[in-house]
Amino acid sequence: MSEDRRIVFACSCEGTMPLDEASLARGCGGALRTADQLCRRELDRLKAALAEGGPLTVGCTQEAPIFREAAAEAGAEERIRFANIRECGGWSDQASAAGPKMAALLAAAAEPANAHSFVTMESGGVALVYGRDETAIAAAQRLADHLDITVLLTKPTDMAPPRNTEFPIFQGTIAGATGHLGAFELRIDGFATPAPSSRSKLAFGPPRDGATSRCDLILDLSGGMPLFPAHELRSGYLRADPRDPAAVERLLFQASHLVGTFDKPKFIAFSEGLCAHSRSRITGCTRCLDLCPTGAIAPAGDHVAIDPYVCAGCGSCAAACPTGAAEYALLSAASLIARLRTLLLAYAAAGGRNAVLLIHDSQHGEPLIDALARFGEGLPANVIPVAVNEVTQVGPEAIAAAFAYGATGISLLTRARPKHDPAGLHRTAGLANTVLSALGFGAGLVQVIAADDPEALRAALDRAPAGVPASRPTSFRPAGAKRGLLELAFRELREAAPRPADLVPLAPGAPFGGLAFNAEACTLCLSCVGACPTHALSDNPERPMLRFTESLCVQCGLCAATCPEDAIALKPQIDFIAWDQPKRVLKEEEPFHCIACGKAFGTKSAIDRVVRKLADKHWMFSGHDGQARLRVLMMCEDCRVEAVVTESFDPHTLPPRPRPRTTEDYLAERAPEKDGLS
Repeated sequence: MSEDRRIVFACSCEGTMPLDEASLARGCGGALRTADQLCRRELDRLKAALAEGGPLTVGCTQEAPIFREAAAEAGAEERIRFANIRECGGWSDQASAAGPKMAALLAAAAEPANAHSFVTMESGGVALVYGRDETAIAAAQRLADHLDITVLLTKPTDMAPPRNTEFPIFQGTIAGATGHLGAFELRIDGFATPAPSSRSKLAFGPPRDGATSRCDLILDLSGGMPLFPAHELRSGYLRADPRDPAAVERLLFQASHLVGTFDKPKFIAFSEGLCAHSRSRITGCTRCLDLCPTGAIAPAGDHVAIDPYVCAGCGSCAAACPTGAAEYALLSAASLIARLRTLLLAYAAAGGRNAVLLIHDSQHGEPLIDALARFGEGLPANVIPVAVNEVTQVGPEAIAAAFAYGATGISLLTRARPKHDPAGLHRTAGLANTVLSALGFGAGLVQVIAADDPEALRAALDRAPAGVPASRPTSFRPAGAKRGLLELAFRELREAAPRPADLVPLAPGAPFGGLAFNAEACTLCLSCVGACPTHALSDNPERPMLRFTESLCVQCGLCAATCPEDAIALKPQIDFIAWDQPKRVLKEEEPFHCIACGKAFGTKSAIDRVVRKLADKHWMFSGHDGQARLRVLMMCEDCRVEAVVTESFDPHTLPPRPRPRTTEDYLAERAPEKDGLS
């Protein structure tokens, strides 16, 4: 059975939700079959469909274990997919109008999963308990049978020494920490060992700074500042308030299970050659460095390096990266856009109008949507939920594509206290809103909803502004690298716009833009061409020329920072007309011809400028011999060497170089003044 013969089951869940069969059939992406209790009374119908040998989508996630068991019996585990049409659509005060949304969810369930890789962390259970008092000692005693424990007390209070030395106890303060689960490295100041003769209270020997330690786990019960930024996202670093017994208990439970081999997703796929961070020790793009909450990204020469063991997977770097050097791996930009395409085209085919996407992460969004469906009004009929790994991974290319496909709004759901810093997400939403407003879609159509309460979520969705639908919705298929997708999505967005514009000014930091170029100041040294990482700036091998391709510019700033004449400034914008033009000539000059052989080299303005600056103004180019030396500057590299050898320029025949002024010269000049005063 081919893919176009996919069987799609929509179950009314014992009649608790209406099924608009006409809408479902038009947009579900397969042959529709309806049911009332597919998981129990009508399970044989599912088994019969599995026996047909084709792909299958079931509109139920609650009973997925039962359906998977039936699929396993039929050897069809790889052919079955699931979609939640009940909590996401059918259980709602607008359920009667939710048919197109259900069809879209069923169709999108058939999208292939995104493959990704893992990194492995090994923990042997070597744990450091870091604290101040008996709480740390008690925690260490609880874990001594499970982990290899060492206790480090920072500025300890007076405490009785232990009766038995079950584990080492030291004094010291952690001055620096790096690493992750299985590979922590610590720098400890004030390190001291305990005195065996400690009697009424634990005493320590003389302290020393700069001690080092390695461990697999850190249990921080010090009550002080965290050892790491975004500490709750650092694998193997467990921290709790020592005054909170429940928090300490949770910490002990987690620590006891962190022994063995652990696989962690490699969240970011990184291509060093595309990175625009630096050239020739001049810093350009720092977007990812500015946004990374865990410190997983660090400069590494001309590019940055991303530590996959420290990366927590927020995806802010991938969303902000203008070149596509950093791309989210769990759900790539192309895969996300493909899913949005299927959702929105199916929704429109089923008769849906004014689609609003609710993009959320599964861990937070799905329980909230479930609670809203079970105990509240449910989602509005035109709000289509889209689950991603992290909302902060969503980039401007996905938002632009969604509106080009016909969406009229996007809500990005985060926690009231976000797990990841949402600064990058707000920046992405701001960029998208600027472009959407300029193209006539409406204002404020991309909103960030920070909510942990289902009713607050519904209220925010009801208040969301209504956008103007695309005049000519597109259906382009995403393909290629991320930067190409970014450009393609914005081109398609303009084509679909209610009020297409040729030029959209943007805020600094945008991934698109042009250059404010001072042609008079430019000497065509072409240092900017060598610095440009995307080849937006280029030369012409045939003649002195500087050219610019605006669609390739990522506004990294390397050209402006490299230019010795300060002739370049960044101009963030989207100029759709310039995008469609070939390489634009910024400056062109006649080449200077060698006065000896006529070979073209350099530019006339550059040679003239050098000659003007040196003639009769520098001691080497003064007098008759100076004129001969000036002529050498007007020769090509080959003739210049020949002239120097033939004319036997002797450095000893040069005019005497001015003698450097010394302290004695200044004192001698001041002596007559002193004599006159006396």
